Amino acid sequence: MYLRIKEVKLGYFRWARSVKSSGFDPATDSLAYDYLCNILPANFIGSGAWTSDHVADALALARNAEAVSWQMLTFRSQNLTTSANISAGKNLVTMEQFDLVVVGAGYYGLGAAKQYHVTHPNDSLAVFDVNASVGGVWSNERVYPCLRSNNLLGTYEYPDFPMTTKRFGVELGNYIPGEVMHEYLETYAREFGIDKHLRLSTKVVSAEHKVEGGWLLETQSAKDERKTPTKVFARRLIIATGMLSEPFMPHILGQEEYDRPLFHSKDFQKYRDTISTAKRVTVFGGTKSGWDAVYAYAINGVKVDWIIRPTGHGPVWMSPSFVTPFKVWIEKLVNIRWLHWFAPCIWGQDSGYHGIKSFWHGTAIGRLITNAFWGILAQDVINIMHFDTHPELKKLKPTASAMHTGTAFGIFNYATDFYEPIRNGTVKIHEKDLSHLSEGKVYLDDEDGTILESDAFVAVTGWKSFSPLKFLPEGIDRKIGLPHVLNASDEGCLPDEDLAAQNALVDRADKEIQERFPSLKTPMKFNPNYKRLTETKAFSMNSSDVSPRTPLMLYHFMVPGTAEFLRTKDLAFTGYSTNFSNGTCAHIQGLWISAFFDGKLARDPSSAVASESESKSGSGKAMSLSEVHWQTILHNRFGKWRYPKDTGSKSPDFIFEAVPFMDMMMADLGLLVHRKKGWFKEMTEPYGPEDYATINEEFATRFV
Repeated sequence: MYLRIKEVKLGYFRWARSVKSSGFDPATDSLAYDYLCNILPANFIGSGAWTSDHVADALALARNAEAVSWQMLTFRSQNLTTSANISAGKNLVTMEQFDLVVVGAGYYGLGAAKQYHVTHPNDSLAVFDVNASVGGVWSNERVYPCLRSNNLLGTYEYPDFPMTTKRFGVELGNYIPGEVMHEYLETYAREFGIDKHLRLSTKVVSAEHKVEGGWLLETQSAKDERKTPTKVFARRLIIATGMLSEPFMPHILGQEEYDRPLFHSKDFQKYRDTISTAKRVTVFGGTKSGWDAVYAYAINGVKVDWIIRPTGHGPVWMSPSFVTPFKVWIEKLVNIRWLHWFAPCIWGQDSGYHGIKSFWHGTAIGRLITNAFWGILAQDVINIMHFDTHPELKKLKPTASAMHTGTAFGIFNYATDFYEPIRNGTVKIHEKDLSHLSEGKVYLDDEDGTILESDAFVAVTGWKSFSPLKFLPEGIDRKIGLPHVLNASDEGCLPDEDLAAQNALVDRADKEIQERFPSLKTPMKFNPNYKRLTETKAFSMNSSDVSPRTPLMLYHFMVPGTAEFLRTKDLAFTGYSTNFSNGTCAHIQGLWISAFFDGKLARDPSSAVASESESKSGSGKAMSLSEVHWQTILHNRFGKWRYPKDTGSKSPDFIFEAVPFMDMMMADLGLLVHRKKGWFKEMTEPYGPEDYATINEEFATRFV
């Protein structure tokens, strides 16, 4: 905040200097000198319009916590206090400053903080999270009754911190209870010293970018919003709030009269007492969280009315952990290299085997085989799930195409028979839209005017696709690549102003995707009666919250691909690409981001804007800015065709494309992509966390 010449009232500094006692010179004060060396560029003193005296005065004022915006400084009398303190040489309160701030203490946030911390042990670090405990979706605040991981033990862990049975008590072949997931992440933070840097129960409200680099953050107590917000300066910023942090919760007609607990599935833990107090509940929504809520109530004897609207996405795809006639573990199945060849993937350039992939997707006979693969896989799951064995179970049969489904895909991970409460009538499934609510009642939008008694209403209505954190200055979200509403003023803007608005590049990307993968030209099978939730009778929302937004537009799904941020290298996102290998991806992304900040990537997007001297001293291959723009648009546009009706159309969300994504990050880092011993194992053995356990050490050897 103190580097911008145009924000500084030089007249004020000269006046302040004139009233100082002759015995105090902050330019020679050791505290000031150290502070100056750490914060300002080495060549800053005496350069441009500032003299060393100007810098010294700025430094003294920067110690004043109230001087957060120099545009506010005037010659008014209240500044005499500041002047007097400068004159007396007092060590005024300093705004907290960190080399790195991570926003979000979930799986990805902790992974990024740890990777930065171990590669920059002397840098200052803070990890902010709105919850009072670490874990994100696995925090104490969100671990609802009966919650278990979709992964069996062994595939949901950081590569360098295995979740062992001895330490965490989960046996091989078992799902991981939510409480154990929280314990694991808490232990991870403690093991690597991240616990000392946590700032819990704190919400980061806004982040203002400074032209010379760095971020001014406004934070607010999550426990007491009456407290005055505080300012923090971050030299570098990682956003790790992910895609499951901000509930999409439209207003429901009549909810004011309902007078019963009505909550989003995110808050199930907060309302867990309804399991014992309610006699009959309503669960609205057919995604995995809906299945979980239904199960938690039903096994405790609570009657459940489960509403899955006929105008929606339909029931989510659910599968047991072992599929195909060979009973292959599904988390491993999707990470076998030869199987991912059947999935179209636009970022597979570093994975190799281009000839066989061209055959599968570029020839008519190859596409017949790949279509057969997806058909067999889908039918196998449907057969295993026994949807056709009972009239009520048929209502849970997915209607969307399996090939076009991302991580909305759920695992059938329940401890007892999920179907029994449905068969015995404890759970009643209603394929109806909602009409409205009244006191203790739910009205369906059907010809019969069905009325349901209801002691609690669980809204499984999804998540907002945009960050709850406000980025400043206004409009900077376009440069960053965050989802936003396009308007007329975006037409004709330059790529560095808004990549999502580059219609010519978007059209070119669409054309290339369809030429390389002709099967994606065929529209996916989808509900012909589909309506957005807020277009149905019961739901409404502020138009700004439901207006169509651009997809996420980040280079390799982690950093802005525009010149301003490639120069400052002070912003990154982690956890905005979801898959079945989140533990491994969190680990690799953390190292990738740390290397990006340091300019140590072997394939470095920031080289596109580097000076000649920086390019010569860089560790990797130089890129052009147009190349960075193109890759950013091409990769982020892929989801529109691969997952057109799923969350993958808004942000990277994929299953079979995870191994190529990890390949791409490894190539960026200059590390070995094919990590198995021998060609046969490379094609047939699944990739897991253990294959990436030593990447930190491997990366370090590049600079020895």
